[in-house]
Amino acid sequence: MSTRKTLRSLVEARRGVLVPGAFNALSARVIADLGFEAIYVTGAGVTNMWFGLPDQGFMGLHEIADHTARIRDAVDLPLIVDADTGFGNALNVRHAVRVLERAGADCIQLEDQVAPKRCGHFSGKEVISTEEAVAKIKAAVDARHDPDFLIMARTDAAATHGFEAAVERAQRFVEAGADILFVEAVTSADEIRALPKRLGPPQLMNMVIGGKTPIFGAQELGELGYGIVLYANAALQGAVAGMQKALGVLKETRRIDEDPALVVPFAERQRLVGKPEWDALEKRYS
Repeated sequence: MSTRKTLRSLVEARRGVLVPGAFNALSARVIADLGFEAIYVTGAGVTNMWFGLPDQGFMGLHEIADHTARIRDAVDLPLIVDADTGFGNALNVRHAVRVLERAGADCIQLEDQVAPKRCGHFSGKEVISTEEAVAKIKAAVDARHDPDFLIMARTDAAATHGFEAAVERAQRFVEAGADILFVEAVTSADEIRALPKRLGPPQLMNMVIGGKTPIFGAQELGELGYGIVLYANAALQGAVAGMQKALGVLKETRRIDEDPALVVPFAERQRLVGKPEWDALEKRYS
């Protein structure tokens, strides 16, 4: 089964499949190695880790396509790719879909914020008109070559127009052809419980550690009927914490020994990047 068909099956099962975010190829390898079933290529993570900047629209199509292609080469799991606002109008969306489909994405996420967008859990967001957002979804649906390539429509309208308006807008996205819905930054447990009852297609619920949405367990979200439970930047936050801890010890003690509680062992790092396989290939071709 192709990764696109696999992703469609996972989403339609509505069992709350856990999807961590990857910000580069190595983080994607770690996610795959731990047995997760799909990966989210995170725009916030790429922006934070690649540029050292906040998630406020600094990432372009070229950067996310390049990361997608590198991650696709590194892992065989389905890839959901954060395409922000589509990097422009409906015509830009059409181009973005073609580029990201070629790069190896299995699904793209498009949102309805005014550009330059910002993290869904930041203040100060604005959204475009429903009509313009619907046109972008239609353009994305028309642009895909593979009918198994999925279009995820995200709305940030809950923060600006309220929960009911966000639900109404999401319903318009369904009518435009979206395969998966993502109502971002809901702020109450009641809203989380209500969404699967109010909207027909499979949905994603975003669990942002320290964000505006209450944290629910993946099992409970699956029981509510969510298809995907996203932890877009758990790996990133864990990596930053690990770097701060290890480098803090180095700064204080002026040395680091091979302590598995502090740093991954040298051999484990080589395993994760596939050195044994490359050694075998080198021997084969020598």
